[in-house]
Amino acid sequence: MTPEADLGIFAISLAAGLIGALAGVGGGILVIPALTIGFGVDIHLAVGASIVSVIATSSGAAAAYVRDRMTDMRVGMFLELATTSGAVCGALLAAVVAPAFLYVLLGLVLLSSAGLQVTRLAEETPPTDPPSALATRLRLTSSYPDRRLGREVPYSARRVPLGFALMWIAGVVSGLLGIGSGVLKVLAMDGAMRLPMKVSSATSNFMIGVTAAASAGIYLSRGDVDPQIAAPVALGVLTGAIIGARLLNRVSNRSVRLIFLPVLVAVGLETIGRGLGFGL
Repeated sequence: MTPEADLGIFAISLAAGLIGALAGVGGGILVIPALTIGFGVDIHLAVGASIVSVIATSSGAAAAYVRDRMTDMRVGMFLELATTSGAVCGALLAAVVAPAFLYVLLGLVLLSSAGLQVTRLAEETPPTDPPSALATRLRLTSSYPDRRLGREVPYSARRVPLGFALMWIAGVVSGLLGIGSGVLKVLAMDGAMRLPMKVSSATSNFMIGVTAAASAGIYLSRGDVDPQIAAPVALGVLTGAIIGARLLNRVSNRSVRLIFLPVLVAVGLETIGRGLGFGL
């Protein structure tokens, strides 16, 4: 790698970290295409660098989000039970299920979800209905300080069983297809459980770091993490994630949704492309 290439990778990674921190997804959606198409990096090394980018995004943003009380740790740990068990099931099914159809189906679901996001662009905070009995029992109610609104915003998880089921599916998809499930995590929390978009994004950032860290050892043992490539990726993503963490509490939920929407469409199209044989 030349110094110019390292600088280019750093710049792309910084953008990936910024978007990933704000949207609650890993930076792989930008890092992998940039490395393979723009810099001619082998796909396996690009995926290894992407895992590093997810960990860097989560590490760079998670501490700030926890400090600012944007991350709902209780919701995150509760939903990790579903994600991790689903990932194990997906890994076991990977040997017997043809992934092409599932890629296309998942892509269509994501694009359909983009339409739902459009209908909620004007929504700054979710409805303040009384919490369900299950959410109260599990203490899945909280609040976060919104600097832009200048007040404490209360919220409570709704449709907890549906959110748990969707998070299990996100884990299955991640284990079965080997893709990040940050987008699905945000959709489950924002769409099904009706958490505020900022809380969904911050909590997803926390969760994807746990998931990525669990699989990072496998990529290291395979030799798929090249330090010469992973270093500028990690530095760029970490810088972008720190900037994103500082911005999240100062922008509106609508702005976060506007950032998440094109990411959702891009992931949906990329997933369909993989299923049809055109993906990376």
